[in-house]
Amino acid sequence: MIENQKIRPAKVIGPLGEPLTLDSLPPPETTRWVVRRKAEVVAAVNGGLLTVDEVCDRYGLTVEEFAGWQRAIDRSGMPGLRVTRIQHYRSLYERQHKY
Repeated sequence: MIENQKIRPAKVIGPLGEPLTLDSLPPPETTRWVVRRKAEVVAAVNGGLLTVDEVCDRYGLTVEEFAGWQRAIDRSGMPGLRVTRIQHYRSLYERQHKY
């Protein structure tokens, strides 16, 4: 029955407006996670191209690490994914919610 099958899109729109497919995602052996790659993986999950579990298995991430990427994008957009700016955006977000 079709209603029991998971239908996934062949491509989704990436963070820079380009189409993303499974082949255009960062390779599974990626170890250097720049902002664009993190954003592409989050966009793939948000668009239904992959599940969180599949991403964690494919890239060797923890669910917490991936959830942190999603949170950073939700709060601050792509600049929030910059490792050097995490503390800045975290304190800014906390200050905004105090008032």
